[in-house]
Amino acid sequence: MAAQFHLEFEKPVVELEKKVDELNALAKNGLDISSDISALEARVEEMRNNIFSNLTRWQTAQVARHVNRPFTLDYIRLIFSEFVELHGDRNFGDDHAIVGGPARFEGKPVMVIGHQKGRDTKEKVYRNFGMPNPEGYRKALRLMKMAEQFGLPVITFVDTPGAYPGIGAEERGQAEAIARNLREMAALRTPIIVCVTGEGGSGGALAIAVGNRILMLEHSIYAVISPEGCAAILWSDGTKGEQAAEALKPTAKDIIRLGVIDEIIKEPPGGAHRNHQVTAIALKEAISRNLDELEKLSADELVEDRYRKFRAMTRCVE
Repeated sequence: MAAQFHLEFEKPVVELEKKVDELNALAKNGLDISSDISALEARVEEMRNNIFSNLTRWQTAQVARHVNRPFTLDYIRLIFSEFVELHGDRNFGDDHAIVGGPARFEGKPVMVIGHQKGRDTKEKVYRNFGMPNPEGYRKALRLMKMAEQFGLPVITFVDTPGAYPGIGAEERGQAEAIARNLREMAALRTPIIVCVTGEGGSGGALAIAVGNRILMLEHSIYAVISPEGCAAILWSDGTKGEQAAEALKPTAKDIIRLGVIDEIIKEPPGGAHRNHQVTAIALKEAISRNLDELEKLSADELVEDRYRKFRAMTRCVE
């Protein structure tokens, strides 16, 4: 876990929490200040709830990118067992921005795939800041086809600012790799559950997000482009990300109104970065419930369900 990092709007809560810790330390020395501690703890909880129930879209984007937020490998550790990571696309190389492999979910064999970011500088570079190259998407597709062959449900975790836009990635067919994943996932004859856990950025997210059920954590975002990228295109000024976020409406509350996602998973007070375990428990329950429903469908019904789901998204909401 990286050193604790706090967003600007979180700092008033953090300061109060420090005071609670100081009072608890004094109480250990025999001082009877339990009533003062209780009152301050109640104030902390009230302030935290007020802040996180009234986040702006830009603040939600900041929470979605929080460096202490759980990433795919954290969820794999907390939700699954017997995970075996598989590497490489059998064509060019291994992309560390996407991880995946077979695992067990509540005793059932499944295929888990997801974007992986880093926390410190070394890990961020190793994971390419969670931005996959074409070989990452081809690796993901290889694992999905393997899952289809062996009748394994596919569970994906989406958390990327977008596909890597470098020259090498374009030369190796970034657009083709994403497009192929969209086509193949649409026709995959096994259940697919998608979990948007942080940033869902552009085609880089969608390339592993064509599912029968799409779940989204409360403080995550999902959009065709990052707020900063949108601002750079519209106003030639990437610093206007806050203004762009309001226009994009990328939050879970916005996206569910469009019918793009099926369910919002509530996060613990203060966000997923404050309690990985509680977040994982809530996500596991939602995955389990949706998987039970999907496993009752035949392969043909699963493909038809996915087709109807994405066709139904073609509507506008003010």
